[in-house]
Amino acid sequence: MTNTKSKFLLVALIIFILFLWSKRDNFSIFSQVKPTAELLDYNRAAKDSNPRPLIISTDEKINTDVFNKTHPAVVNIATTALGMNFWLEVIPREGQGSGFIIDRKGYVLTNNHVVAKAQKITVTMANGKKVSATLVGRDPNSDLAVIMIPSRYVDVVADLGDSDSVNVGQKAIAIGNPFGLSHTLTTGIISALNRGIRTKEGHQIDNLIQTDAAINPGNSGGPLLNSNGEVIGINTAIYSLSGGYQGIGFAIPINLAKNIATQLITSGRVARPWLGISGISVSHSLSEGLGLDVDQGVLVVEVIRGSPADHADLRGGHREVIFGGMRLLLGGDIITAIDNYKMSDMKQLVRLLEKLKVGQTVILQIVRNGQPKELKVLLAESP
Repeated sequence: MTNTKSKFLLVALIIFILFLWSKRDNFSIFSQVKPTAELLDYNRAAKDSNPRPLIISTDEKINTDVFNKTHPAVVNIATTALGMNFWLEVIPREGQGSGFIIDRKGYVLTNNHVVAKAQKITVTMANGKKVSATLVGRDPNSDLAVIMIPSRYVDVVADLGDSDSVNVGQKAIAIGNPFGLSHTLTTGIISALNRGIRTKEGHQIDNLIQTDAAINPGNSGGPLLNSNGEVIGINTAIYSLSGGYQGIGFAIPINLAKNIATQLITSGRVARPWLGISGISVSHSLSEGLGLDVDQGVLVVEVIRGSPADHADLRGGHREVIFGGMRLLLGGDIITAIDNYKMSDMKQLVRLLEKLKVGQTVILQIVRNGQPKELKVLLAESP
């Protein structure tokens, strides 16, 4: 019995020793003494070693310089609009977006959808100061708007660049307030040009800049910048199946925005030039199938009576044919150029008209019955 008990104690002791050996790395089992801060390796290494110089790449320096230069001109815009709840009670609804200061008088450029229907507009400056703003004007067709803050709060104005010189592959830097997170910077490249989208209000916006720089809700109205810190576009929308960032964002070119902003500031509205025609793009297949005299341009289908085109004696079609399942009126003039700018299609004609002004006289180069001809057109305001 004693031998059995002794064997049992010996086995138990061996098991206990093996258990302690398996837990040898657990310091707390053997000692409850906590080390001082100086005994920790990372503290001792930081104290004893010489500090290494911080390595900053060229790309990092560009990002930092652009942010430091521009972010003081970028503001957060909070709006309050009145709406109806389920019980038809009038309740305030809040929204937010971004904008940037474009003039020392206090003018701020943003998106129309950021401030549309707003009863109250509050701007938060880069230093955290909250300022009441007033609406100067807005243009739903281009999704642009201008608001104004007192000039005494303006310290920095954004440097506006030239969107016509932008190329695919260039660096793109976006600054805004996504989800209300103030002054967030994201980077990417210009991934495409001349994109077109339709807004929720049903307006078609063309000639947009596409970027893969992350743009999220709240970024709308903020600047898209190049490596020099110049604004090349206004972030306006994202393409997303989930509502979040998926690598495709769009910005309104700054050259178009400058034109729209100037009109909103000086007159409170946007006057767009009008030619007064309907037409279709001339392609090689269309030209070959219909026996047209040119391979590209705009075939005038109809000229609206009393329009600038009508006054200039531009002529529409008069002979109906069916081509590719479509009914077309043939026999009209073919616009090949405006002021010597060649027209490849209808979209290019529309884009060029956006850059022109009401009251401006232009020269249309056309082909009529196989013969080249020029017409002077005085552009009027779109009705």
